[in-house]
Amino acid sequence: MTDHDRLDAWIDAHFDEEVRFLQELVRLPTDTPPGDNAPHAQRTAQLLQAFGFDAEKHPVPEADVRASGLQSITNLVVRRRYGEGPVVALNAHGDVVPPGDGWTRDPYGGEVAEGFLYGRAAAVSKSDFATYSFATRALESLGASLRGGIELHFTYDEEFGGELGPGWLLRQGITRPDLLLAAGFSHQVVVAHNGCLQLEVTVHGQMSHAAIPDSGTDALQGATHILQALYALNREYLQVRSRIEGITHPYLNVGLIAGGTNTNVVPGKVVLKLDRRMIPEEDPVAVEASLRASIDAAVRSYDPPRGGKDVRVEVRRLLLARAMVPLKGGAPLVQSLQRHAQAIFGEPVPAVGTPLYTDVRLYTEAGIPGVIYGAGPRTVLESNAKRADERLALEDLRGATKVVARTLLDLLRAP
Repeated sequence: MTDHDRLDAWIDAHFDEEVRFLQELVRLPTDTPPGDNAPHAQRTAQLLQAFGFDAEKHPVPEADVRASGLQSITNLVVRRRYGEGPVVALNAHGDVVPPGDGWTRDPYGGEVAEGFLYGRAAAVSKSDFATYSFATRALESLGASLRGGIELHFTYDEEFGGELGPGWLLRQGITRPDLLLAAGFSHQVVVAHNGCLQLEVTVHGQMSHAAIPDSGTDALQGATHILQALYALNREYLQVRSRIEGITHPYLNVGLIAGGTNTNVVPGKVVLKLDRRMIPEEDPVAVEASLRASIDAAVRSYDPPRGGKDVRVEVRRLLLARAMVPLKGGAPLVQSLQRHAQAIFGEPVPAVGTPLYTDVRLYTEAGIPGVIYGAGPRTVLESNAKRADERLALEDLRGATKVVARTLLDLLRAP
C-alpha cells in the first residue's frame, strides 16, 4: 500500500466516528442572527479534545460583537506543528442562517437517511469541521516524517462578513499561515470569487397629507427615479466580462426598500439597500465612486412634480468585501487538490471562480494564498444550503476527507 492508500484506509475505518462528530456539531444551533455562537465553540473544543487536539479559545470582545449585531463569538485555533516548513491553515465557519420554513426533517437532528446527513449547516460548513479534523488525524496516523504544520481555524462570523472571524484572528496577530484551505464543495476547486459592495441610500423628502400632496415632497418618487438609474447600470455591466471561468460579469441588486408611514401620507423618507457584485478585475474604490456618482446624477436630474421641493439623499457604505484573487504560491495546493480529487471521484475537478463572496478574501487580502475546497456536492443548489432540508451526501464527506488528507501529505511530507 502507498501512503495515500493508508490514508484512505484510515478514513474508511473511522468514517462512522466522523459522521457522529458532524452530527454533534449540527445538533447545537448556531443561527445567525441572533449569533450566540460561543456555546458551539465550547462544545467543538470539547469534541476536539477527545482527539488530543487542544483548541485555543479566542473570544471576541463583547463590545465588538454587539456592535456587529451579534451576541457572542469565540473563534478556535488548533495548532499541530511537525517541524520547520510551511503552515497550512484549514478554515471552516460554524455560524449559519436560521433554518426558516418548509423543513420535513428536524433542522437540528443530524438525521442520516438514504446516504445523506440532514440538518442546518450539514453542508455549509460544519461539514468541513469534520473534513479538516479527520484529514489531519489521518495524516498524523501515518507516523510519516513531516515538516511545517497545520492550523485548524473554526470561526463564527462568515454570515456577517468574516471581520470578527478570520479578519479578527489576522488583525490580532493570532495566526499568520503560509497557505489557506477553506470550506467549499468537493467537486470543484475555487481559486477566485467576486467582491461585494453594499450601500444604503436614504432619500429624504417631506411628509404631507395625501389630500394635499403639493405641500410635501414625495421621497418615493425620488427613490423611483434613482432606482431606474441604478437598474440601467445592469445593462452596461453585461459588457464587462471576467477572464476567470465561473465568473461572468458585475451586477447590481436592490434587496430592500423601506419607507413611508401610512397609506394616506406622502412618504417623507425611503431607504434602499443595494448589493453590487464586483468581478475580481474591478477596483472596489472605482466601483464605489462610480455608483455614488450615478446616484448623484440621478438626484440632480430629478424634476419633482409642480410645487414639490428637491429630495435630499444620503449614501452610506454597509459592506465592502473585496474579491478573492489567485496569489503566487498557491499553485501546488490547487494542483494537488485537483489531482487527488480526480483520483477519488473519478472525474476531472476544475479550478474555477464563483460569483459568491466568502471570508477567504480576508486571508488573500493579507497576502496568504487561499483555495476553497471541502465536502459538498457539485452545486450549492444540490445541498439545499440556506434552504429547507439542507443535506450532505456522506460519500462526498468521505471523498473530500481523503482528498484533503492526501493533499496535506503532499504539502507537508519531509524531503
